Formats: sequence, C-alpha cells, structure tokens
Amino acid sequence: MHIVALIMAGGKGTRFGGDTEKPMAQFMGKPLIRRVIEATKESKRIAETYVAVTSYSPKTAQEAAEASVKVIETNGQGYHADLQQAVQDANLRCPVLIISADLPLLNGEFLDEIISKYEESGKPALTVLVPEEAFREYGLSAVSPYEHEGKMYAVSGINIIDGQRILEEQEQEVIVSSRPEAVFTVNSSKDLESAKNYLLRTKRD
Repeated sequence: MHIVALIMAGGKGTRFGGDTEKPMAQFMGKPLIRRVIEATKESKRIAETYVAVTSYSPKTAQEAAEASVKVIETNGQGYHADLQQAVQDANLRCPVLIISADLPLLNGEFLDEIISKYEESGKPALTVLVPEEAFREYGLSAVSPYEHEGKMYAVSGINIIDGQRILEEQEQEVIVSSRPEAVFTVNSSKDLESAKNYLLRTKRD
C-alpha cells in the first residue's frame, strides 16, 4: 500500500505560549518538527512526507525544507480546513497518515504498527485515541477529552484518511493506545519537560 505522511504544523500554538512556534520548540537538542519528520523517515511503510504550514509558522517551514520533505502552505483557516486544503493541493489520492507536529516520542516502528492496523481494518479511515487514565499515569493532562463507548479519551494527533475521499465523512477504525509515543503531546513547556524526564528515565532503566 502506498501511504504518505502529512505533518500538521501550521497552528498558532496559543496554548504553548511565548514567541516560539510550537513545532520549533527544542526537545533533546532538536526542534519538535525535526523529531516527527525523522520518525516518518524511519518508517518502512511511508513513501513520502509532507509538512503543512501556514503564515503563522515560517521558521517551521524553513526547518521542514532543510529536512528534505515537501512543504505545503495552507491558508491558516483552522485544522480541518488546512488539512483538506493540504491533501487537495498536494493531490494526495492515497491513504494519508496525518500526524500532529507536537509528538516528541514518535518513532517509525510505532507508525508502521498503526499503518498495519489500518490495512487490517479494511476501513477508509483510522483514528488513535488515548485513554484519559494514560495521561494521568505519566503526569499529563488530557486536552479536550470526550466520551467514547462509556470511557473518556483524548485524540492522539495520529490518524489515517483516504485522500481520495477527503471531503467525505469516512467510516473509521478506532485504535486505543496507551503507548508513550501517542500519549506525550506537547501543549506547554511543562509537557516538554515531562517528555524529556520520561525519555531520560527509560534510557537509564
């Protein structure tokens, strides 16, 4: 299956605060966007990587270009509008793995597992949800949790859609993951520190 990655990196990052574009926040010596790009390049299943940026993220656009991936500038009308525009502008008529630019612990192996589960599902779309208790386990707070089948979850920022049907509502497979690759999302400098501490702790172990 031909699949491409689309990293969404054009938001204002208002929750993050400060003047730094959130995808450019430093984590273990690299900007977040660079770590996410490297995860897609580690993947054995991803054919190409695109990064969607806006006028709010010029430094992120430059960093992505230097990482030798394709950069698409969207209008900055909001996540879903920018996603639709990026898929259409790049003419992505295949499955598209959509990834938020604020997932510092991603790696290629985890992304390949998600792609395999997508293929097995036979559905046009897939979303990865994180149980609310998984955030508490790592000392994090779930952003905008909602109820699904009687339990509280938050979106991970990882999903797959059929690019040919980008303007349609697509039936989706729901995958629940408590893996740190999905749980650690950066919305504040405290989240960055928590991810760093987790990584250092696991390396010692």
